[in-house]
Amino acid sequence: MFSHEALPPERATASTFTQVLAENLSHSDSGYTFLQQDGREHFVAWSELSREALRRGRLLLQRGLRKGERIALIVPDQQEFVLTFLGAVSVGIVPVPMYPPMGFGKFETYCESAAHILRAAGARTLLIPQNLADLLDPLRQAVEGLRAVVSEEYFAEPLVGKAAEPEAILPEDVMFLQFTSGSTAAPKGVRVTHASALANCAAIISALRLEPGRDRGVSWLPMYHDMGLVGFVLASLIVRCAVSFLPPLRFALSPRIWLDTVSRTRATVTFAPNFGLALAVKHTSAEELQRLDLSCLRVVGCGAEPNHPETLRSFAEHFAAAGLQPGAVVPCYGMAEATLAISFSEVGVPFAPDVIQKEPYHASGLARPAREAELLDGSQVSFVPCGRPIAGHRIHIVDDEGNPLPERHIGEVVFQGPSVAAGYHGDAEATQRCFTAQGLRTGDCGYLAEGVLYVTSRKKDLLVVNGRNHDPQTVEWAAAEVPGLRKGNVVAFTRPGRVSEEVVIVAELRGKDAVAVARQVRGHIQTTLSLPVAEIVLLAPGQLPKTSSGKVRRSETRQHYLGGALHGGALWPANQNTPSVHAH
Repeated sequence: MFSHEALPPERATASTFTQVLAENLSHSDSGYTFLQQDGREHFVAWSELSREALRRGRLLLQRGLRKGERIALIVPDQQEFVLTFLGAVSVGIVPVPMYPPMGFGKFETYCESAAHILRAAGARTLLIPQNLADLLDPLRQAVEGLRAVVSEEYFAEPLVGKAAEPEAILPEDVMFLQFTSGSTAAPKGVRVTHASALANCAAIISALRLEPGRDRGVSWLPMYHDMGLVGFVLASLIVRCAVSFLPPLRFALSPRIWLDTVSRTRATVTFAPNFGLALAVKHTSAEELQRLDLSCLRVVGCGAEPNHPETLRSFAEHFAAAGLQPGAVVPCYGMAEATLAISFSEVGVPFAPDVIQKEPYHASGLARPAREAELLDGSQVSFVPCGRPIAGHRIHIVDDEGNPLPERHIGEVVFQGPSVAAGYHGDAEATQRCFTAQGLRTGDCGYLAEGVLYVTSRKKDLLVVNGRNHDPQTVEWAAAEVPGLRKGNVVAFTRPGRVSEEVVIVAELRGKDAVAVARQVRGHIQTTLSLPVAEIVLLAPGQLPKTSSGKVRRSETRQHYLGGALHGGALWPANQNTPSVHAH
């Protein structure tokens, strides 16, 4: 399916982000507002942002870095991150955004993951803040040839003499490396070019109908994540829509600060993954709703992880009392390999899940609309629409051999267009496999219905039991409905069985009655999905492997399980009705 919508011509004046920065030197009417952990705010106008970014770029050249070299950024402070990221971009140095350590727990695992990213990127310089210098010294020592520099010292010195002149920057040059989340495999560095970033930003601006002066954003999304970086830093830089940035930690500690800020600043656009919407509902009481005015919001985008129909419905209904318009919730779909956005639902139109028959879906990979009688007997499955492809791009669905499939046939989602990145850095085999002449092989399963995309699961994560396909998130969501499990902290996968693959559920336990919880989970999955569960492993909070953006790592969890690294659990051999529980 191809979107014929034309891109606005005024968005096509710049061919690189260096030119965008230069254009913004003459604009000071709006800009970014950075909210600090202590509640203070700092406003940076577009002109000031460009001047400081260009100064930092010259300092990087003065320190000996050159075009094409990679500089890794572990910079939690959002203002420092933006200025340094854009400074590197302005002179052709390639920034590599990285997530900071979240604490001392699992620090060894963090260092292993960060060292992998640094080696894969070929970064020789790591920029860190002073308060992380000692903590991250083991990381510096783990990567041969890595030089760690403190950002406060690095950019405090003035330019001395004449810095080296920047080399010419072309649209096809790599702008930055965006590492994938690693939810299904080891993180890979996506080569995002100036051309692909500009194309994706232009399409985002078009899909959301963003206008300077009218629209204002609020974001708590991490800037090392593509949705926070491309969606709120880069797209707003082009269209010059003001944005208020909340530290992600402030949202994590107090989720209601997000929509409080939207209400106070009269923001029109904000985004969050599925779990962010759920947290906002959970932490906003009826009394607090009365103090909010969300009538200003045109767009509450939801993506970055599978969208649960009930979560989106609950969010829309809960915040309607605060003036949220019915069509403001906008499900979308994207990934780093596409720079960010692939599809958007229509702004202003309430989303409607596609309800399909369960049996053809599981048995034959067909998405047949459910009949009225099936809506009442539980023999249906629902999927949230991800919308239509962004302007100037195409989506089609293919089978395992790459043959196009008709509508309502489930296959792999393939994406074509100028937003597709230039492959994986240093990984020719994976690049050849995913970035094909046919388009970007997303690795996601889905289908088209009347031109609208519905994503059903990750291809690698699909549960195949007795010849029937089950998407893992549906199993995980059903398990999480049982009281005693932590929502968003459930993983479903399969293990080899005697006759067919068998389902295993690993989850974090909230409470102590593991036997009762495990029994309820097994019964609930059997009743709602007609799916037997071979084993349940219950872990203490914080034990499930997760990505930097909070997604569960299904593949890694399965590897730990098969390798015997996850101990305890509730097991159900076929001839045993009472579970034996040894929660970890």
